[in-house]
Amino acid sequence: MTIFDVYSLYDIEPVRGEGSYVFTADGTRYLDLYGGHAVISIGHAHPRYVEAISRQAAALGFYSNSVKNSLQQKMADRLGRLSGYESYSLFLCNSGAEANENAMKLASFATGRTKILAMDRAFHGRTSGAVAATDNPRIQSPFNTTDHVEFVPLGDIEAVKEKLSTREFAAVIIEGIQGVAGIRMVEDDFLRRLRTLCDTTGTLLILDEIQSGYGRTGNFFAHQHAGVRPDIITCAKGIANGFPMGAVLISPRIEAVKGMLGTTFGGNHLACAAAIAVLDVMQSGHLVENAAEVGQYLMDRLRDMASRHDEITDVRGRGLMIGIEIKGSAPVLRRRLLFEGKVFTGGAGEHTVRLLPALSLTRAQADDFLNTFEKFLS
Repeated sequence: MTIFDVYSLYDIEPVRGEGSYVFTADGTRYLDLYGGHAVISIGHAHPRYVEAISRQAAALGFYSNSVKNSLQQKMADRLGRLSGYESYSLFLCNSGAEANENAMKLASFATGRTKILAMDRAFHGRTSGAVAATDNPRIQSPFNTTDHVEFVPLGDIEAVKEKLSTREFAAVIIEGIQGVAGIRMVEDDFLRRLRTLCDTTGTLLILDEIQSGYGRTGNFFAHQHAGVRPDIITCAKGIANGFPMGAVLISPRIEAVKGMLGTTFGGNHLACAAAIAVLDVMQSGHLVENAAEVGQYLMDRLRDMASRHDEITDVRGRGLMIGIEIKGSAPVLRRRLLFEGKVFTGGAGEHTVRLLPALSLTRAQADDFLNTFEKFLS
């Protein structure tokens, strides 16, 4: 049997990780500025994380959601305290796409409405409802085609106002920062006005914080920079540092009805042990604050570099979610960084290099990247 060929793979196989580094079998070390697509939040193979998973696996790895699992409440308590959403309830699932599926379904249940409003160039996942809310026809099959999702330009509040005035929309779904689209920023004022419009029209506001959440931008969630509170927040990526997990944070204004949502593997014992360890390390290591500090340092240095190299046309982002726009080919530059500079980076289209490192990245490691990046820039 062969693997279904859906990804273009680099001819590199990491077999071990430590902090912000990964290693191949021959011992070659790579600085990881991509974190497996924003998944590695506290660093590879963090000792407390490894110990927590190992201890839980030796006790009980899994039982279904037909019985009590006190680890779920323990995680909910920690997450509520650290995020500032203690009054919200928590539904645990397995991935970001699944979190968004359940968020949109929940909004429809709560409002009785059938439509979802999304932003142009949005990416919300590859399952049926999530891909329908993703503005990328290349990943939508005929089965995903629907008139239940409509799109407006990101930042166009008048377009949103016109759509919501019909009062047909259950929710607006928006990313804290658009990651796959190339680190497209959501203006704080747009988010605040969007919150007001949703309140006026009885529309729920869903914040997709799957890539931009969990401390990545220097706040626990990216939308907190704007001072708004969504009705529903979705999480995944860094929530369990590589263990598959997703979550939906739900406002107390939305009533829970038994049977409305469900999952087999979601919130299982191993996943919760991993997620609790992540929150513990984030808190004890002050990783949200580190993301803000080191991220700002990186962007300041990159903007200074841009003043000396006209090859860089833009540097944007928040915390350790950074997009570097260049004139030339980003895939070519990323390949050189990987094979010659021994640095993993991410991409987003033809001209954007995307940085999504562990929140524990140090200034010294940031300097190593900056020196390597400037070396290969031309």
